[in-house]
Amino acid sequence: MEGSSQSEAPRRLEGKYLGMACCWALGLATLVAWNCMLTIEDYYYKLFPKYHPARLLTLIYMPFAVVSMALLTYYESKIDTRKRNLSGLVLFFLSSLLLLLLDLASSGKGGIGNFIGIGAIAGSFGVADALLQGGMVGDLFFMCPEFLQSYLAGIAASGFLISALRLLTKAAFEKFPNGLRKGVILFLVISIFFEFLCILVYAFLFPKLPIVKYYRLKASTEGSNTVSADLAAGGIHINQEDENEAKRHERLSNKELFFENIDYAVDLILIFVLTLSIVPGFIYEDTGSHQLHSWYALVLITMFNACDLISRYIPLVEFLKLKSRKGLMIAVLSRFLLIPAFYFTAKYSDQGWMILLISFLGLTNGYLTVCVITEAPKGYKGPEQNALGNLLVLCVLCGVFAGVALDWLWL
Repeated sequence: MEGSSQSEAPRRLEGKYLGMACCWALGLATLVAWNCMLTIEDYYYKLFPKYHPARLLTLIYMPFAVVSMALLTYYESKIDTRKRNLSGLVLFFLSSLLLLLLDLASSGKGGIGNFIGIGAIAGSFGVADALLQGGMVGDLFFMCPEFLQSYLAGIAASGFLISALRLLTKAAFEKFPNGLRKGVILFLVISIFFEFLCILVYAFLFPKLPIVKYYRLKASTEGSNTVSADLAAGGIHINQEDENEAKRHERLSNKELFFENIDYAVDLILIFVLTLSIVPGFIYEDTGSHQLHSWYALVLITMFNACDLISRYIPLVEFLKLKSRKGLMIAVLSRFLLIPAFYFTAKYSDQGWMILLISFLGLTNGYLTVCVITEAPKGYKGPEQNALGNLLVLCVLCGVFAGVALDWLWL
């Protein structure tokens, strides 16, 4: 019997590397649409020069994301994760498609009407972000840490790949008549196609992996009510006896989980307050004009995203991962020294120093985010881990919202 269970265990954990690839792709899908909107800001500044699009669109996006996430966090134990994540993916796909259709219908013209339409799409991106990011992080909190790290790396990869793709499309179409718009259209088509592929990955591939089935079944036996549709999609059905046993498990409330992890919550809020007070508004509007001209902001965004992506893999090296709760807090607080550094660099230094500084901002953003989020879910049962994942994503979005609001102070 013992030998049989030992031989069965590896089969249960099959598909780990494919699961990591799926998580990476789903992380990419979580922010690829929003990063598209951020990365074509040079196009929007041409269409809407008086409306501060980099700042206003982000400011529209965030209330929808935060309010939706707060509601989803409050009701997370009653919401089916599969339906939630698929809803987020489909909403990202449809909103991206609408963004493209709006540009085609208006023939790339400016005006307040088109800007309001783009603003409405930015709001729908915020709702989709809350649905997908909170659902995925909560789901992955009770799976192996490599899945969570891959998902976080995928989120960063969305920024880098979109920025790199934007540079390529800008270069390819720069000398064509109306080349900026043509590059943006191609750019949007590619991102829409990727969103569609990720819907298929999550709907048909991810839930059928043996390792995913194993962790979701384990969470179900610990009292989780959010995984039933995912288990059914993976071909697993819980019998009545197992359901009754799961209901007998008690879990900490959201309030208790929050106060037990308040330092992690504060860390995430402060990380993103600083980052979003600089990216993207400050980069597009307050760094001045340099030798790179219209390429300057795109290069800065690309460097930030590249370093953010690289740094999210550093914690995979065990001795390089910062695990001390006090050490994490000190590192997060010390990043605020970057505020005067950015101010004086923009005022007195050349573009080389600004590129170096934005690269350091990206490195610290990705590294500290992964260290905090992968350390937090330890020592809890499945339902508590899911709830904690939602709480920490809410903290991330609150930090982003505060950073976006504070970004206006640079003006």
